[in-house]
Amino acid sequence: MRRPVRHGTRAGEDIWSGSWVTERLGVELAGDESLPGLLGLALRRNPKRAHLLVSNVLGKHVPQSPSVVYGHGVALGRRVRELLGDSAEDAVVLGYAETATGLGHSVADGLGVAPYLHSTRRPVVGTATAGGFEESHSHATSHLLLPEDPSLLAGDGPLVLVDDEFSTGNTVLNTVRDLHARYPRGRYVVVALVDMRSPADTGRLDEFARGIGARIDLVTTASGTVRLPDGVLEKGQSLVARYEGAAGGGRASAGPSGPVAQFPAAPGSGPDRRLPGSGDGHLPQGARGVVESAATEAWARPAASGPHPADGPGRATRVDLRWPDGLPDGGRHGFTPAHRDRLEHALPDMAARLAEALPDDTRRVLVLGFEELMYTPLRLADELERTVRADVRFSTTTRSPVLAVDDPGYAIRTRLVFPAHDDPADGPGERYAYNVAGGGFDTVVAVVDSVADTPALHAPDGLLARLAAHTPQVLLAVVPSYVPAPRDAPKDARPDAPERPATMLPEPLRGPAFSSYAPEEVGWLLQDLSDVTLEAPTEEREEAIQSGGAHYAESLPVEYQPSEQYQELFHAALNESAARLAHAVGVVTETVLAELPHSRLRSGGETSIPRPVLVSLARAGTPVGILMRRWAQYRHHLDLPHYAVSIVRGRGIDANALRWLAAHHDPRDVVFVDGWTGKGAITRELAQAIEEFEKTEGVTGFDPEIAVLADPGSCVRTYGTREDYLIPSACLNSTVSGLISRTVLRADLVGPHDFHGAKFYRELAGADLSVAFLDAVSARFPEVTDAACAQAKELLSTDRTPTWEGWAAVERISEEYGIHDVNLVKPGVGETTRVLLRRVPWKVLARAGAGSDLDHVRLLAQQRGVPVEEVDGLPYTCVGLIHPRYTRGATGADGKAVTR
Repeated sequence: MRRPVRHGTRAGEDIWSGSWVTERLGVELAGDESLPGLLGLALRRNPKRAHLLVSNVLGKHVPQSPSVVYGHGVALGRRVRELLGDSAEDAVVLGYAETATGLGHSVADGLGVAPYLHSTRRPVVGTATAGGFEESHSHATSHLLLPEDPSLLAGDGPLVLVDDEFSTGNTVLNTVRDLHARYPRGRYVVVALVDMRSPADTGRLDEFARGIGARIDLVTTASGTVRLPDGVLEKGQSLVARYEGAAGGGRASAGPSGPVAQFPAAPGSGPDRRLPGSGDGHLPQGARGVVESAATEAWARPAASGPHPADGPGRATRVDLRWPDGLPDGGRHGFTPAHRDRLEHALPDMAARLAEALPDDTRRVLVLGFEELMYTPLRLADELERTVRADVRFSTTTRSPVLAVDDPGYAIRTRLVFPAHDDPADGPGERYAYNVAGGGFDTVVAVVDSVADTPALHAPDGLLARLAAHTPQVLLAVVPSYVPAPRDAPKDARPDAPERPATMLPEPLRGPAFSSYAPEEVGWLLQDLSDVTLEAPTEEREEAIQSGGAHYAESLPVEYQPSEQYQELFHAALNESAARLAHAVGVVTETVLAELPHSRLRSGGETSIPRPVLVSLARAGTPVGILMRRWAQYRHHLDLPHYAVSIVRGRGIDANALRWLAAHHDPRDVVFVDGWTGKGAITRELAQAIEEFEKTEGVTGFDPEIAVLADPGSCVRTYGTREDYLIPSACLNSTVSGLISRTVLRADLVGPHDFHGAKFYRELAGADLSVAFLDAVSARFPEVTDAACAQAKELLSTDRTPTWEGWAAVERISEEYGIHDVNLVKPGVGETTRVLLRRVPWKVLARAGAGSDLDHVRLLAQQRGVPVEEVDGLPYTCVGLIHPRYTRGATGADGKAVTR
């Protein structure tokens, strides 16, 4: 029997978090007694519906025990399985963005045997749309269906539609109408936490089902109706305007939206609004927590040290989850039972990493999901709740604007406002996190996908900074954004697929175990030689190399420890050139995406985009590869795979790395990346090595063309600039390259079936600037986007055929200076820097009038006693000359003895 929800006055009852709206607008809930425990009420800026039903068990607006959130969804899924019987084996579950993506996935888990897909408001370039529909009362309406498997929705088994609330039925009608026209079937099941339809809406769904000749069942946790008095929309809008106007337009970063009592309100303050039936135990079997509304325990415990700004804007501690390779981050493109098994296996280890990152005194933790990314953070929170003693809660950010009122009878008590940080297709806008400020959390774990890990997330007004102002500790966990493979790609060519190891070859090394880069930034196709002593004094190495007794790749130079003055030069150079570098990164990345003919295209409607696999030449190319990957994420929402491989002059590229790449990706998709060109020796080396590899292995498709940031030698077609200027990553060695050494190729260390080797200098972590360099350049992407895209477009229409003028200049200099060996002539700022840091330099030739780009070169030359000679008409900014015919005590070509 249905009865209206009463707001009684019995002593000791909880305050219902919908009473504030009821008293002012007359909005009431009528129905099952469990409704007030499941729902509160709030008001929002929406021209279609002023009131908002705020779920206490959804994990969206109200922080809740993750076991309660997950338990409700799983329980509904079990009921659906009982309803469907044997036909459950053929079912597909479809959840609605953004609020029900996690609920729908949990229902699929309860069903156990069904694949899951959720609608999305994030277009994915190159992914075909399998359907779409509108949500009439939502703040953002258009839904897209983007399954990786086009047959997912094409079967005739039951389709299970999951939403958080079933209010009018319009969303379900729109969905079924669209999909039934494409893929007719005989049975649909609608699942929701609450069914709040009016009798008229109930009859409309029944009539629609008869019209299409299909059965439509309904499974909900509770049911009722919303009673709306006349004029409630206008009254609600007026009330919202009044409260937000008093708060300066409602754009505050935190806190209520208007003039209300101080927060938190003392128990019993204000009108006596009590909740009948609270604690009545209406929870699904298996839920381990207690349902909390925004008015109850969420406000009961202050944080350990109160609000605590972080050390700097957007400061957060990253936690590497080690997300399984190729596992989708959610159901945007489909999530199968096999995916579910992989996730279940990985969850305990990922939760353990989160637990290890929590401060020892943590008492109350919020795991905060990101808009549509609800399921993964929910499962992490649920597993964390099992792992730690702390009180764990879960909620998610949202794009839906809701009025915040600091009153225990209102469901949304505080609001954090921050800009969108995933470059949304519909343009920039505000995003919100509700009931987080003042929630007593001493740690917040923000979980986002890699598309959303942008400079805007870390900005002074970004989400992380907003959180840091209200909790002592902010952790950031980034899940790789899954992007479907091209339709015609074999499974092992998919960049995000579980990687199938090539014979006798291990998986790529990744940070933090190997390198200081995040694991998703680059996979190193190298072997770890960190425990082997490979360093030798520079003079000994040079003598052995020039005498023919050893190859430069058989040992390592002692890592240069920069002076304080030199470090200041690096930081000054980075600050001065970051925008210029960002521009070059944008130009080369846009060129790669627009032009490379071997990149197979993924079509979706009229849009096509290449899917390159970035392969950087370690180690100078690796920071550039990461920056290109970041640009593709920032500009195109592409999560490109990136690997680093070794290439050695005179020995060629690592053939085992090529074998691994060919086993896991289509060679036609591989784009080789380096930092800069000098005379073009590596360009020629790569072309020769690829040709040899094709002959010996019978594997074709690798293109030896290299994409570089700077091409002063005019040796390649794909570049960001042909200017010879300072790239700050050339100033340092491992401390700007992920703490990785140069690559090593020595017969006693590298066997015929091994990757080339390298060392990870963990002991230099205190001086590491690798990520700081990347972040400084990435932060300038927004300001250079238009110019970089325009220049890339212009370059695409010009003749960029290499002239090899750099090689000609090197040959000329080699003869003019009596060196007679082009390998000892290192043109360009980057190569000259390497000479001064790693080899025995003889002299530096500098273009007359060269400016601040050579400040660090002049300082290094001064420290090593190397003369700098100004030369008119030099095609490079500078050229470094390695001492010819070096032995200790020998003389150079000019007859001068080498003393240092």
